[in-house]
Amino acid sequence: MIELRLDPAIVARVDASDIVQDTLVEASRRLDDYLRSSDMPFHLWIRQIAKDRMIDAHRRHRAAGRRSVERERPLDRPGFSSASSIQLLNQLQSEGLTPATQAIRQEMEAQFSAALEELEEVDREILLMRHFEQLSNQESARALKLSDPAASMRYLRALRRLRAKIGVDDSQADKRPQ
Repeated sequence: MIELRLDPAIVARVDASDIVQDTLVEASRRLDDYLRSSDMPFHLWIRQIAKDRMIDAHRRHRAAGRRSVERERPLDRPGFSSASSIQLLNQLQSEGLTPATQAIRQEMEAQFSAALEELEEVDREILLMRHFEQLSNQESARALKLSDPAASMRYLRALRRLRAKIGVDDSQADKRPQ
């Protein structure tokens, strides 16, 4: 959840594991309060703390004046590109795929990522919760402070918008196996 939402501009300064660690420290500190008045499931409570820690990190590194991440400029170092490392990792993980299949998969992943980024925040959030975090509709509704039907409708609308951005027609999508 953290890795999906962490601002790419601050990833060079803050690792997702740092946010997880801060989250666990904060949860430990506030556990007695949670146990006294548990109005939400534990995993959603932890998720909310993690979200707060990400907001804090974003503020600390985006609005840091002279030390703001906005002022940083990447060094252009040929041969040390992180993209090349990722490509190497993909090749090692994708054993058995032909180069053509691998290229198609990478193209589809890039198209999907671009379409997801183009969505409004509310659409992207519900899709990430349901598909990447594997939260149920009820859990997503609770995390977003919505009713179950409202969360369902938001999810369906976000899915339609994503399909439109990718170029998949709803009538085609309904015929595909789930």
